[in-house]
Amino acid sequence: MATTLHYLGPKGSFTHQAALEASRLIDDAGECVAEPNVTAIFDAVGRREGWGVIAWENNVEGYVVPNLDALIDADDVVGFARIGIDISFDALVKPNHTKLTTICAHPHGLAQCTGFIADRDLAVRPTASNAAACRDITDDQVALAPSVCADIYGLDVLARSVQDFSGGRTEFLVLAPRDDARRQLGAIRAQGAVQANGERDFESIVAFILLNTGPGVLANLLDVLRYAGLNMTSFISRPIKGNDGTYSFIATFDAAPWQPQFKAALSQVLAHGDWVKTLAVYPRRERPSPPVSAWMLPQGGVHLDDTTTSWNDDPETDRELLWK
Repeated sequence: MATTLHYLGPKGSFTHQAALEASRLIDDAGECVAEPNVTAIFDAVGRREGWGVIAWENNVEGYVVPNLDALIDADDVVGFARIGIDISFDALVKPNHTKLTTICAHPHGLAQCTGFIADRDLAVRPTASNAAACRDITDDQVALAPSVCADIYGLDVLARSVQDFSGGRTEFLVLAPRDDARRQLGAIRAQGAVQANGERDFESIVAFILLNTGPGVLANLLDVLRYAGLNMTSFISRPIKGNDGTYSFIATFDAAPWQPQFKAALSQVLAHGDWVKTLAVYPRRERPSPPVSAWMLPQGGVHLDDTTTSWNDDPETDRELLWK
């Protein structure tokens, strides 16, 4: 029987688009059901009423932090698939609108359209989702949302593609109870072995909490992962809420926990007395690896290139590194 996919609604949201894509790619995926918030998605998965789809990481605004924290804290919920959706925002208004004073969208949407908001001198009002901004729009409001929402909610297009950066993309995770995820991953592994005559490549997202504190404990963790030959593609920290100076560390690896070198590394971390939780495992994505050229670097800072002849006693270096 097909499994329901719960997504952050209402209809037309970027998460809805990701859920529709997941339903096409995953054999057991079925009807897509809108939920009012991410908590309801996790609750549905926890009650085994289906699987969930949540936004995970955007290439402009970074991780969707509330969803990351929810997955760290969730019981018996894990990601087993990753879906990428191209992101573009249209500015939508009601037909025959009045003077426009306010702009509404999910916080990530608002953060990706700051130039348009400033040019129009609009007050900002966050909403649960971009599609919710369209559903609940009033005569004096602008909603930032996917272009499909104009037809869905009977809105006019004030301006198209108003985001600050082109090429925006958000990655979504498909969530399931851990037993369901293990079965899905087992089927993917078996299919990959048949088709490619070998093990398919996977990525994993793992959270660590270092219970032994003191100098060098984070370096020791990283040494264990480095000596295992694991390629880490992302590493961030999140505070443990309400506890000053305590953090969880979340890392993404080009490996799966059942692979011998990764399993041995995690076993060693556990032997140190630290806490480990696998947040997601999914087939590895093809991703570009462009060089970080100078135009991509932030303002300020120090960068030595082939044209640099001397950086000792250089006033700019002294200023940036606070050496004097």
